[in-house]
Amino acid sequence: MTSIDIEAFRSALVDERRRVEHALATLRDEHRGSLDDEVEEVAATSENHLADNASATLGREIDYTLGDNAEQVISEIDAALKRIEDGTYGTCTNCGQEIPVQRLEANPWASLCIDCKRRAEGA
Repeated sequence: MTSIDIEAFRSALVDERRRVEHALATLRDEHRGSLDDEVEEVAATSENHLADNASATLGREIDYTLGDNAEQVISEIDAALKRIEDGTYGTCTNCGQEIPVQRLEANPWASLCIDCKRRAEGA
């Protein structure tokens, strides 16, 4: 395996995990109540326009999707950190081939080489 700077990748992963956790916490802080509470608040302050209610619903759905994505990224980062601890970081979890450093630099939590990733995505 080509020598990669494991500590640099560990540091990048930890930093990215902190950044994503902060973004997720901010997202949750902005939406403490339920969607029903938000729609009721919009309805009380506007003249109960259907478009305002729809905008509130759409905005919350987008935020839920962003939150789900952030949680997925945190999970993938945690898995990459575990691979560092196990000594398997940089190795494709599917085929066992080395993941090129350029791919890891672009996506430090990558678990698949580009060929396996393409096959997994059906490309």
